[in-house]
Amino acid sequence: MLMRKVPGFVPASPWGLRLPQKFLFLLFLSGLVTLCFGALFLLPHSSRLKRLFLTPRTQQPGVEVVAEIAGHSPAREQEPPPNPAPAAPAPGEDDPSSRANLRRRKGWLRRTRPTGPREEATAARGNGIPAQRPGDESVPFSFDFNAFRSRLRHPVLGTRTDESKEPQSRVRAQREKIKEMMQFAWQSYRRYAMGKNELRPLTKDGYEGTMFGGLSGATVIDSLDTLYLMELKEEFQEAKAWVEESFHLNVSGEASLFEVNIRYIGGLLSAFYLTGEEVFRIKAIKLGEKLLPAFNTPTGIPKGVVSFKSGSWGWATAGSSSILAEFGSLHLEFLHLTELSGNHVFTEKVRNIRKVLRKIDKPFGLYPNFLSPVSGNWVQHHVSVGGLGDSFYEYLIKSWLMSAKTDLEAKNMYYEALEAIETYLLNVSPGGLTYIAEWRGGILDHKMGHLACFSGGMIALGAEDAKEEKRAHYRELAAQITKTCHESYARSDTKLGPEAFWFNSGREAVATQLSESYYILRPEVVESYMYLWRQTHDPIYRDWGWEVVMALEKHCRTEAGFSGIQDVYSSTPNHDNKQQSFFLAETLKYLYLLFSEDDVLSLEDWVFNTEAHPLPVNHSDSSGRAWGRH
Repeated sequence: MLMRKVPGFVPASPWGLRLPQKFLFLLFLSGLVTLCFGALFLLPHSSRLKRLFLTPRTQQPGVEVVAEIAGHSPAREQEPPPNPAPAAPAPGEDDPSSRANLRRRKGWLRRTRPTGPREEATAARGNGIPAQRPGDESVPFSFDFNAFRSRLRHPVLGTRTDESKEPQSRVRAQREKIKEMMQFAWQSYRRYAMGKNELRPLTKDGYEGTMFGGLSGATVIDSLDTLYLMELKEEFQEAKAWVEESFHLNVSGEASLFEVNIRYIGGLLSAFYLTGEEVFRIKAIKLGEKLLPAFNTPTGIPKGVVSFKSGSWGWATAGSSSILAEFGSLHLEFLHLTELSGNHVFTEKVRNIRKVLRKIDKPFGLYPNFLSPVSGNWVQHHVSVGGLGDSFYEYLIKSWLMSAKTDLEAKNMYYEALEAIETYLLNVSPGGLTYIAEWRGGILDHKMGHLACFSGGMIALGAEDAKEEKRAHYRELAAQITKTCHESYARSDTKLGPEAFWFNSGREAVATQLSESYYILRPEVVESYMYLWRQTHDPIYRDWGWEVVMALEKHCRTEAGFSGIQDVYSSTPNHDNKQQSFFLAETLKYLYLLFSEDDVLSLEDWVFNTEAHPLPVNHSDSSGRAWGRH
């Protein structure tokens, strides 16, 4: 009996309860049971209670435990990085024992099976739900690194040759010299400015600046893949250790969306794809999530500046606009962020940019450099293949190539834009030099910026996939533009090129004022040399590249690193006291590749972002999956 009998109490059932009392009791009991089990199974962070009542969950075969971000996780006893990917083959080697099984796996991505609230939230996120809360410290997603490596068509560092047969090879000696320059630049940075964004070699200290919103170590992250490529193993481990221990994302400044993307995210992504080290993947994803608020505009065209403190997008002025080269140079990195995180929000953001650009009217098929993120209209009719516009065009053809030639939208946009550029901007000087002018509402400025000199390499890269009747023409056009850029170097006293050069008043391929005569260790000319070399194997491009190496050594090398110079037309130029991070990321990398075999970071397997960070081509697997067919 649950209740004692009392005087006057007449039982109405075997339990001694009247029917209404029985009902109320059962209702109370069921509520109590529901409350207990709700606390056990439904409340967040109830893992301790679950362990009291539930059997341990066994790990599914192939499911990887995702570690916490290095630098924010508790102290660990083991040395390896968090959640290491399966061991990659040594540079230049394959793993025959695992290749057969790897080929059968479908896709680069292998999702972990959702087994709890956090995992379920992650699975939902892949369907367009916003990214994890800032407080979460793990990226519960698994990427099959070995399967990715098995689909590369060439070893990352190329086929290893027996160098002992040609110990004094001229090309080998040139390559070793460039490697020594990289080692010197890195060691100078490490000694005087480790952890700062860039080195100031004259004053032997570091420089932070405001461009990165409080992020540090731009030179470290820009250097990772170059150190790996050149097999500077000790220096690479130093850089990796800094990323693990000292690269923190809890900053609160205002950052350039473009610069953080191409340098930091590009550098971390390429370091992961080259090594499989999880710390690079996790940091890249977390940093990518911090950039997403920049897209919170009426059109989805991101602002150029994002505030890490408020997570908002910033206004420089009330009527400010976004720059074509900045919002147009996100596609490569953001698609890879989706690949490595499973979060499709990155891909959705950059696909929307394409959508806006496809719909908007373009004057004569040209893309002006400034666009309002509020109205979605062009702000000015200024068109340039140099600064403000350059990498937008580069990312169109590279998106086509990175998608294993399935992104037809990018291909069509590229060739349409190139045709308009050729029709309205391309000129030949009286001296026979081909150049791409700048367009201001129909009026041409007959000048070309150093930044525009990447276009020779871009046009060469895209020539193969043009209409058959245009391929030879584009190859010749690429060669002519690259020759013009070489002339801007050859016509200076230092044999280094100015920031901008003009074609007027009988003067060709030279700067006309001191404010355009400086050289800040830029890579665009040697970038084109590298692409033209790989396409033609004409020795002139290696000759021109070696001229640059000698000029850098003579005029830019200081006691404590390399520095830009203030006037390329002075035989004794003054230094600007800055070793730009892109000198290590781009200039030295492209020079090294110029003197390497074609299968070293083969263009069949890799595209380079606009900071020269290699990102892999998405070779389709047996499932037919490719980015261009989402």
